[in-house]
Amino acid sequence: MPVPDSPPDSPSESLLDSLLEVALLAAAETGRMLVNDRVADLGVGTKSTPTDVVTVMDTRAERLLVELITSARPDDAFLGEEGADSAGTTGVRWVLDPIDGTVNYLYDLPGWAVSVAAEVDGVMSVGVVVVPSAGETFAAVLGRGATRNGRPIRASGQVELAQALVATGFGYDSERRNRQGQIVAQVLPRVRDIRRYGAASVDLCAVACGRVDGYYERGLAPWDLAAGGLIAAEAGATVAGLHGRAASGDLVVAAGPGVFAQLHDLLAPLRADRD
Repeated sequence: MPVPDSPPDSPSESLLDSLLEVALLAAAETGRMLVNDRVADLGVGTKSTPTDVVTVMDTRAERLLVELITSARPDDAFLGEEGADSAGTTGVRWVLDPIDGTVNYLYDLPGWAVSVAAEVDGVMSVGVVVVPSAGETFAAVLGRGATRNGRPIRASGQVELAQALVATGFGYDSERRNRQGQIVAQVLPRVRDIRRYGAASVDLCAVACGRVDGYYERGLAPWDLAAGGLIAAEAGATVAGLHGRAASGDLVVAAGPGVFAQLHDLLAPLRADRD
């Protein structure tokens, strides 16, 4: 009788410690560079739509992240918003968003972040989100909880959706934005109020520390979700899609356990995971 495959070994504590240290240093240094070396002409270009912008600082920041991480861990893999995509040999892959909230950065608004996450054998294991304008560093390691500036944080204990402050975001495509506008119009009367930060990682960290009670958004890329999703989950939030599916580009719903089911049940009949 064949022996079933054994589950992969959990990452060692020393590996997780090392990944966290590298992530913290790389994100902090990149955040400092983005503040101190910001150029007057950001060289704005576009990607998927005219509203989906990229600046020279996005590409410079991703290059710096890759250089800093590679100097410590030369054989790891990368996946980055601005094109970093390489195979590695260690089972560790770094998922990078060098400027999450580029439009905020472009307009010199607060709320943008540097997001760095590390997968180990396909499991998101370390996440760091640095928000330079707030002087905040959010971090999490799988199974160890989440912190803000080194202190433990927990998701909201709110239990009434009608009293819940809910964050959301909107896509770049005009048809998707129109559909999302219709959905938020149905959500708004059912909750305390809506907030729109403009960076998914910041939204997820706001869930993690109880600044908002819930968050939902369609269209997140892996780098949008990676670090912030782990931080929110390690802070006690439920992070998932609709109908028991995993959080994904279709929809991410993140909320404290007291309102997650209510927010889910509000969004499900609205088909918030569809355009």
